[in-house]
Amino acid sequence: MMEPALQTMIDNLPEKTGKSLAQWQALLAQQNLSKHGEMVKWLKSEYQVSHGYANTIVSLFRDQGESEADLVELQYRGKEQLVPLYNQLISLLSGFGSDVTITPKKSTVSVIRKHQFALIKPATKQRIDLGLKLKGVEVQGILQASGPFGSMCTHRIQLQHDAEINEEVVKWMKQAYEASV
Repeated sequence: MMEPALQTMIDNLPEKTGKSLAQWQALLAQQNLSKHGEMVKWLKSEYQVSHGYANTIVSLFRDQGESEADLVELQYRGKEQLVPLYNQLISLLSGFGSDVTITPKKSTVSVIRKHQFALIKPATKQRIDLGLKLKGVEVQGILQASGPFGSMCTHRIQLQHDAEINEEVVKWMKQAYEASV
């Protein structure tokens, strides 16, 4: 399921840029550009598309043909031992409510209620980083500073085995979910 903000951007493309997503993607397909930045720069310079719209068009163009399952499979290629841990996290997070949306991307999986409240990333071959948005909560115990997540999350929990998903981890996930209204 697509994020509402992204769907709104796609719906607004013809009005804001003069072309639909399909038209932009057809134009990009005709170009001999392979890098994300090159494509964004081309849209901005050739068509004066704003950076936000250009980045969205290119991201969706590059994601074409990849299902959500494909994106998750690619994230865990060579890290298959982490899949049970990932599946347990998804099961727990989805169980918080029918309003939870799971959105796989190239390198992470966003977990959204009204806003993103969690992010799952296979950080290494042996570890998943679980990013959480917990504004106003001090770093403590297993709850570390956000690290590579930057502003996308306020904290992270590093997990190597599904046995590490204990009451404390579930408590922090639930708190992030409840704060995302």
